[in-house]
Amino acid sequence: MPKPITLDQLRAHAVDRTLFTPTTLRRAIEKLGFVQADPIRAPARAQDLTLRHRVKGYVAGDLERRYSRLDIEEDCFINYGFLPREHLALMHPRKARKVWGAAMKRRADELLEFVRERGIVHPRDVDAHFAHGTVENDWGGSSSATTQLLDRLHYRGHLRVAGRENGIRVYEAREHAPGPSDAEDETACLDALVDLGVRKYSPMPAASLSHLVHILRYAAPQWADQRKAAFQRAKSRLAHAPIAGQEWYWPADERLPTARALATRFERRDLVRLLAPFDPLVWDRRRFELFWGWAYRFEAYTPVPKRKLGYYALPLLWRDHVIGWANVSVRAGALHADVGYVSGSPPDDPAFRRELDLELDRMRGFLALEAGPEGAAGSQCR
Repeated sequence: MPKPITLDQLRAHAVDRTLFTPTTLRRAIEKLGFVQADPIRAPARAQDLTLRHRVKGYVAGDLERRYSRLDIEEDCFINYGFLPREHLALMHPRKARKVWGAAMKRRADELLEFVRERGIVHPRDVDAHFAHGTVENDWGGSSSATTQLLDRLHYRGHLRVAGRENGIRVYEAREHAPGPSDAEDETACLDALVDLGVRKYSPMPAASLSHLVHILRYAAPQWADQRKAAFQRAKSRLAHAPIAGQEWYWPADERLPTARALATRFERRDLVRLLAPFDPLVWDRRRFELFWGWAYRFEAYTPVPKRKLGYYALPLLWRDHVIGWANVSVRAGALHADVGYVSGSPPDDPAFRRELDLELDRMRGFLALEAGPEGAAGSQCR
């Protein structure tokens, strides 16, 4: 009889499969399938912090600088981010849940015609032409009405992001091919979207798989009523096993390495990594707690008195365990890292101190800062 799979084995496999050998930017995005985006820079955007571990020689901002030369798109999947262009056919033409009234549709048609006539447009040019004023945004603040309409046209697939100017999205018109022609094709597209998410975030417990399928309403709202059936199909076709009181799922064509092989692999490879808040290892907060026994929370939008980890705490991975976090900042051109540990103190292992210093040096290179003095100067550990 084969030995039962352990949670330790799953955890080590999750680390090993997503922190693959660094490759080119194009191949890394293809391998990940999707890279979540976030505008906060602390010390860099989440998409850059995610890619730096997986792309050779990656420097913050490379994705934005090279975007137009890559076969990728900014679009919505389970949330907003970057994905290979080929995946758009699984979601578009997207049918938004809210139907526009006659006045809004007229505005949208006029704006779209304006973009078609000019090719690539900046939101300020659109706003200057139409002057639609401001509207309340999803966070309770105010936004330009034309900027919001550009976002909605992008979501519905009428526009694409052609690139960015100083971080601001610029748009051009696009047309998508007709969608699935029958129910069988719709099923295939929805299942492919589920598999795209599973390949990025597996292995995952059943509750996380259910959540993943549920939030695909963002990617393909036109198939929202088919998600329950898609979840049942996914459970049938994916590899799965009961482990530590949970049913876990992963791609059927993916073999889990033996516990001995993984243990040997991590014994040979000391590893410290500061991960983005939305890194594939961190995104699923339920799985995070099952793997590492503590709750990570993204606190950028938490009132300061209620923060426990910090404004933009980066989970700290040592070998195959997340043992703490670091708030990293740049002050006067120097890197500063305030490091905290779940146990209250760092591992009593000289290799950890050495590897943490190397990770902070990699962070300096990623941020294009001058190399610090020998060791982890500029970091503060607690």
